[in-house]
This record gives sequence, structure tokens and C-alpha cells, in this order.
Amino acid sequence: MKCPFCGSLENRVIDSRLTKDDTAIRRRRECLHCGRRFTTYECVEEIQLMVIKKDGRREPFNPQKILQGMRLACQKRPISIHQMEEFVQQLEQSYQETGLKEIPTSDIGEQVMAKLHEWDKVAYVRFASVYRDFKDVNEFMQELKELLGHKKGNKH
Repeated sequence: MKCPFCGSLENRVIDSRLTKDDTAIRRRRECLHCGRRFTTYECVEEIQLMVIKKDGRREPFNPQKILQGMRLACQKRPISIHQMEEFVQQLEQSYQETGLKEIPTSDIGEQVMAKLHEWDKVAYVRFASVYRDFKDVNEFMQELKELLGHKKGNKH
């Protein structure tokens, strides 16, 4: 670490502590050349996730967009905003942990649909109708039939 006063690279750490929010380490250092003290902070560098849209465009990952889509699908359904926020946070964290820098929107959409399918079938169908962009009523009916067939299969 370069001393901000004399530019020397020789210093020693006097004290290390976590910051209040536990996201960084605060280090007090003393320059071995000029004897002055200074503070440095060490934190994890987070990867800025990018989303690959259907048309090939790329834009920064925005958890609020996912949450907004889920809120619309879950309107007047027994799913709390807390559940949705927790899911979106876990989703973002899982993508961060993969180390990938780019995520296709198709993968995000499938993850959301799987969670909504688990939580509430009506919310799932609402989200799927927008996400899958059904071209006509027949495509929509096919999705409903598959959902109903899956539900009947679970009862037996």
C-alpha cells in the first residue's frame, strides 16, 4: 500500500477491524519511511451482472425489474412482498456465486416461473402469459391444460 504522504510502499498494519456493516475491513497503517499513519479499507469487489435480452441487447441486472414482474403476477394472491424480495435476493446471490458475468433473461424468467409455480398456480399463469408472450388463445390454453394435467398427476 502506497503512503499518501510520502509515496513509500513500506508500511505496517497497526490495527484491523470490521466496519459496522461487516462489508469491509478497516486497516490502520503506519508508514515505515515517514512515520505517518493512514487508514485503508478492504472490501470484496462484486461482479456487475449483465442480462442478455431476447434481442441480444445487454443491460445491467436489475432486481427491481424482476420484483416488479412478480408483484404484478402476485397481485391479490396470498404471497407476501417479503417472500418475493427474499426470492429475488437469493436469485441474485446465486448468480453472483456462479461467477458468470452475463445471464440470459430466459434463465431468469424460468427461475421466476418455477418459484411461482411452487407458490401459487394463478400467479404462475399470470407471469407465464406475459413472459412466454403467447401468440393466441390456443397457446395459452395448452399451458393451462399442462398445468391442470400436472396438478391431477400429483393428486394420485
